[in-house]
Amino acid sequence: MNIKWAALAETAGVSLLVTVAVVVVFALGNLALSRREAAVASGTGRGVPALVAAGVCFAACTAVVLYGISLIASK
Repeated sequence: MNIKWAALAETAGVSLLVTVAVVVVFALGNLALSRREAAVASGTGRGVPALVAAGVCFAACTAVVLYGISLIASK
């Protein structure tokens, strides 16, 4: 059995970076939702830009997860 250590390290590194990126984008989506709630509660506005930003963040997370599932399912 021959293990390609460089390929294993590359896969682990890319997986770690993608995981951290998805977590950060999801956290930004949650932050945008909380900013929207704060704007609505204070009466300063409806918080539409924050809602759009949250939607974009959550859509990006969904796209990454679905892409990963499609990669796994195709093998």
